[in-house]
Amino acid sequence: MNSGRAAAFATLKIILAKHANRLAVRADTSAEYTLTAKSPSPFPEHKGHPLEFASVRISKSYVSFHLMPVYMNSALGQTISPLLQKRMQGKTCFNFRNEPEPGLIAEISALTEAALRDWSQKQWV
Repeated sequence: MNSGRAAAFATLKIILAKHANRLAVRADTSAEYTLTAKSPSPFPEHKGHPLEFASVRISKSYVSFHLMPVYMNSALGQTISPLLQKRMQGKTCFNFRNEPEPGLIAEISALTEAALRDWSQKQWV
């Protein structure tokens, strides 16, 4: 693994890890960090499993940051800057080959906090 992806993973993991006290850590390895709700999903299609909130994963060529509430709340997606939108792959995934610039780190952190506030209001945490 190159140092750029390692730095990206470490930085993005910190953004998620500061919310671990309100959510459940489902995976914490050198290649994945995933947070889920602590309680079972309110949706029957999840069959009592908790909702996945977010994860950061290292793949062969990039680091992906998945933030599921962006898919579930279109208002969150409308706040994403054009610069961060360039990093989007699909509806909830942002890909990085190197450590994100400070502005993107701040934006991802704020987006993650807004997503957690939204989930808290819906009592999904």
